[in-house]
Amino acid sequence: MTSIHSTPLADEITVGQGADARQIALLLRQAAPGTATDKPTLVWLGGYRSDMTGTKAVELDALAAKKGLAAIRFDYSGHGASGGEFAQGTISRWLEEALAVLDHVRPESVVLVGSSMGGWIALRLAQELARRGGGPRLAGMVLIAPAPDFTAELIEPNLSEAERTSLAEQGYFEEPSEYSPEPNIFTRALIEDGRQNRVMTGIIETGCPIHILQGMIDPDVPYTHALKLIEFLPADDVVLTLVRDGDHRLSRLEDIERMKTAILAMCG
Repeated sequence: MTSIHSTPLADEITVGQGADARQIALLLRQAAPGTATDKPTLVWLGGYRSDMTGTKAVELDALAAKKGLAAIRFDYSGHGASGGEFAQGTISRWLEEALAVLDHVRPESVVLVGSSMGGWIALRLAQELARRGGGPRLAGMVLIAPAPDFTAELIEPNLSEAERTSLAEQGYFEEPSEYSPEPNIFTRALIEDGRQNRVMTGIIETGCPIHILQGMIDPDVPYTHALKLIEFLPADDVVLTLVRDGDHRLSRLEDIERMKTAILAMCG
């Protein structure tokens, strides 16, 4: 069994061409020798302005190491160790990067673990892989405070007049962040592209079991959003765990244990 302290391999790929090219940083953990070949690779999909060194991402990697599983972590462009400008980021752009990472590593099957915006990316990945008719088999999804369609569902309806003016005149608006001294920046491109990537418009056929973990005192993604998401998921193989005192991050020890339990249930 692989040591829990073993170090994953750092890697880098180029996504896009010409002026649109950006370097995407990856951390790849190989499965331990002797691990069954049908065991899925764990894939971390982070949230808006989060990176692959966050608490939950590191805990996912540690779980993979402990259980001998392969794991993939990466940073979207404009995040963490990856290149590219954050202000150029859109759901389409970050989805393209997630697909490129899977194409590069070529796992046979995966469990997608998406946090906040990463939950949206996970659902779009499922749709794109199905459209392609190729790529890894989806063994399951664990979605943590998932925020699909957050630009259209959570941002646009709540814009102030000042924010609408800023979007129109400057192409972006800022708001204070609870998690960083730097403000969150939401661009017109992100919001317009978000409309093209909406998933809560009909049944989302993922072809795999889904477990949603959602805090009920989440100030960023209200738990009612998770309830709405469930309306668009097939009736079978979908579990929602509401954490009565849980916040948006769900990074407490008990929250991490819930995440790990949900992940392992997808691994057979």
